[in-house]
Amino acid sequence: MLRIAVPNKGMLSEPAWNMLAEAGYRLRSNPRQLVVEDPDNGIELFYLRPLDIAVYVGRGTIDVGITGHDLLLNSGTEAKEHMELGFGASTFRFAAPNDSPISTLEDIQGKRVATSFDKLVHDYLVEHGIDAETIHLDGAVESSVQLGVADLIADVVSTGTTLRNAGLRIFADPILHSQAVLIRSPRLDEHDERLVRFSRRLQGVLTAQRYVLMDYDIPVAKVAAAVDVTPGFESPTISPLHDKQWVAVRVMVPKAKVNQLMDQLYEVGARGIIVTALQASRM
Repeated sequence: MLRIAVPNKGMLSEPAWNMLAEAGYRLRSNPRQLVVEDPDNGIELFYLRPLDIAVYVGRGTIDVGITGHDLLLNSGTEAKEHMELGFGASTFRFAAPNDSPISTLEDIQGKRVATSFDKLVHDYLVEHGIDAETIHLDGAVESSVQLGVADLIADVVSTGTTLRNAGLRIFADPILHSQAVLIRSPRLDEHDERLVRFSRRLQGVLTAQRYVLMDYDIPVAKVAAAVDVTPGFESPTISPLHDKQWVAVRVMVPKAKVNQLMDQLYEVGARGIIVTALQASRM
């Protein structure tokens, strides 16, 4: 069976669980359950701390895991990033007190930087020729400056509200843009049949989330113009109608562009345009 690690808590946990459920996998029935066997689908799920998943995948016996790109880089393990999963987007930034003179990357020279991602931050500073002390904290790094532990912090930022409330301001370019990723063990071949099947299921969920099925009727003479608007993946499905002057078209289109595409199709001459959500897919 394929051994899979998923976050047991944190911002990545619920989207990861939902993705696995939509892919047809069995999840735990209560929050205390740490291991779930799903023999029908050939997997075994392990609910682990998000910070530890890359370590278990890179150094242990877990085959694949769902974690953050930032957590993978900070782990220092040989776990491999296999595919992006499209959720849990975040940005890693430096922040200093509002009244601090620190405002550029060069100003970090000789300073103390508090972070939960000490390896990631250390590597970034070394890469940019900055000599600074990184101080590891497991959480609430925004309090470290006020409590005298550090001169500035480096942390994951989504809206920046928490930092502003702590009297901190963001400065310099982002250290890293991150999102949820599927990682694999260095001992697991990327072409392993179990991994290929699991990846295909997750990709099917992503496709179903990003695309919808669009149906419309169009005069035969205007099919080419309509197909230019909605080319689909390979090619639209076109079926004859009782009225020989018209055909029915079925095509997958990006969910984010549905209304614009409907407007364009109507102007081309399409009628009876309807949109259907996708439950699952294999492309």
